[in-house]
Amino acid sequence: MNDETKKKIKERYEREANKGERFWPDSIYKDIIVSLGILVLLILLATFLGVAAEPKADPTDTAYIPRPEWYFLFLFKFLALYGQIPLLGKIEWIATVAIPGIAISVLTLLPFIERSPNRYYGKRALPISIMTIMVVGIVLLTLVSDVPTVSETGSKLLGLLQAIAGLVIPGLAMILLLLLSFVFKNTSPKPMIWITTIASVLMIGVTGTVLKLAPKPAVQETAVATTLTDQILAGQDLYSVNCVECHGDDGKVTKIEGVKGLEGKEIPPINGPDVLHTLDDPTMAEVIAYGRPNAGMVPFGKAYNPEGLSKSEMDYIVTFMRYSWDDRFEMPAEVLKPLFPPLAAGEAPSYDVHIQPIVKRYCLSCHRAGKENNNYLMTSYDEILKTGDHKDNNVIAGDANSYLLQVIQGHSIPDPKDPNKTLIRTMPPNVKLKPNIVDALVRWIMNGMPQTAADAAKLSVTPTPGAAPAGTPAVTPTP
Repeated sequence: MNDETKKKIKERYEREANKGERFWPDSIYKDIIVSLGILVLLILLATFLGVAAEPKADPTDTAYIPRPEWYFLFLFKFLALYGQIPLLGKIEWIATVAIPGIAISVLTLLPFIERSPNRYYGKRALPISIMTIMVVGIVLLTLVSDVPTVSETGSKLLGLLQAIAGLVIPGLAMILLLLLSFVFKNTSPKPMIWITTIASVLMIGVTGTVLKLAPKPAVQETAVATTLTDQILAGQDLYSVNCVECHGDDGKVTKIEGVKGLEGKEIPPINGPDVLHTLDDPTMAEVIAYGRPNAGMVPFGKAYNPEGLSKSEMDYIVTFMRYSWDDRFEMPAEVLKPLFPPLAAGEAPSYDVHIQPIVKRYCLSCHRAGKENNNYLMTSYDEILKTGDHKDNNVIAGDANSYLLQVIQGHSIPDPKDPNKTLIRTMPPNVKLKPNIVDALVRWIMNGMPQTAADAAKLSVTPTPGAAPAGTPAVTPTP
């Protein structure tokens, strides 16, 4: 820039300054007013709108997948796409340090590189074109941040299209812009405008194709117990699955039976004042989380057991125990409902309405994957009917000698090869089922194990020859 040009720029600046506003105090005053308005707006939004309620943060939850804030998503996507480039993809420092460093350096040095004295945007096509391509690229990379680079079938088409839209097209466009400006000394803005427009349209088009081809993510709804009733019911379900095996459904067990490695182990009951009046809620939750190895209780917290419980889930169990057994707390009326609808005389129960709640409360603590249970799983209707080492005898339609009916009524199953040995002990251990629960299971098996309420309504309740009528409190099996 020669002296004549500098003189003209200075004269123009003086003219504009004389007829315009000064940086101090005029511009600063306006900036303060706008900033104050934004601050007030943020305070109002935080006060009256706030943020959506979410579960409490759980630092022990190893299943949580951390994600960057939305304004960093394009950088992480850039790194993922860079990895799609053969050879270069393995050199991560180029993508994480070199390329961003070059980009920032170019933006920083751009006023010194492009030193045109003109301020009219039509005369500054190069910096505006580069910035336009960068902004379009950032927006598009953010939009496809959730799209995988490799499909479930192993196809790399999605990754290739994303690399073309996010790396190849903007990279080629910027190279052409720089060549036009510094190699061919182009002075007309039209070629740069055309390059920028075509590149942006191609980037948007390819990105739209990626979004169209991208697999739709499965919607997973996370149920959060927000009311006291929901928390107690959630805790009851969790207690049934994780605690009934040793402590029983009512927390009264003092001697563990039927649990491998803990057979005959004496433990204090957890439903009395010795526990509930001496331990506060956080301490009870810590006992669940850390366990008591000396007493045979494994830790249930995810920090010590990857398949364990989250902090919220352990809190739900504590809430259930507190309102169920602590005489200082009154159970909400909404929770005091029957486990399943009462059965009318001659009514056949169904799995969906009657049996599933029973199984969830009394059986899943033992009869699930990873437990010693003769491979008999009860997490679904089909598993109850088709799994187990003795699946041909566990449940037999209309047969009072079904193993399940025998063990829930206090009759163990002897080993056919040695009558002095027990094949299956009485179930469930540490729990005595109420008569209405035994009755429901008896009716269900004697009526053919219907799954749905509609199936149960169609069934005849006429008893099979030699069997007790459906609806009787219990069935006495043949010894």
